[in-house]
Amino acid sequence: MIDHAHDLASVQDATERLLTAVAGLDNAAVAEPSRLPGWSRGHVLAHLARNADALVNVLEGRPMYASAEARDGDIERDAPRPLDAHLADLRDSAAGFRATGEAPADWSRTVELRNGVTDSAARVPFRRWAEVELHHVDLGIGYELEDVPADFTERYIDFLAARFSGLADVPPTLLTDGTRAWHTGRDSDRPEVTVTGTPADLLGWLAGRRDGTSLTVKGDALPKLPPL
Repeated sequence: MIDHAHDLASVQDATERLLTAVAGLDNAAVAEPSRLPGWSRGHVLAHLARNADALVNVLEGRPMYASAEARDGDIERDAPRPLDAHLADLRDSAAGFRATGEAPADWSRTVELRNGVTDSAARVPFRRWAEVELHHVDLGIGYELEDVPADFTERYIDFLAARFSGLADVPPTLLTDGTRAWHTGRDSDRPEVTVTGTPADLLGWLAGRRDGTSLTVKGDALPKLPPL
């Protein structure tokens, strides 16, 4: 069962870690490239702020973004701002998400995200938690997947393994860190590929943050996963 209150608290903790780390940058560092192709660190920070606003929209029954063009335009508009502006925006947008999440609501209801994707309202805080953790890593400022809380890593591997399950282009795949196992890919009684690695490396590959070269693959080549 999803504990949205726990996840809201985890979002707050992750946000504080992010804000502390970002506060140690300067304007020049914000303008430098992030680990995401074509995006500066300012783009990542702008996206994080606007994503918080967008998830407030989702929880309040409005479209997540006015349009894909509006989403991209807002990020491009906000990316070049100085560090202080980014920090203030991150704090304000995080506070808005937290206030909306703490308001009385029916957490069992279904909400709509981007591109027609639907989910339980109770999972929205976890989705925000994922945004904060992964994009903190994307900034390339010393926070790595190995630093992400272990309970988040396990849950996000669960989430992504389920997301890629049933896809015809992904062979039946067993994922394991040596103690736990997950199944993904198209339906089959027997996996065609077994992928073994640390939780951080498995998460990095599933989330498109690592190329999988550190993983051990048996049975066939490492499957190609669709983008998130």
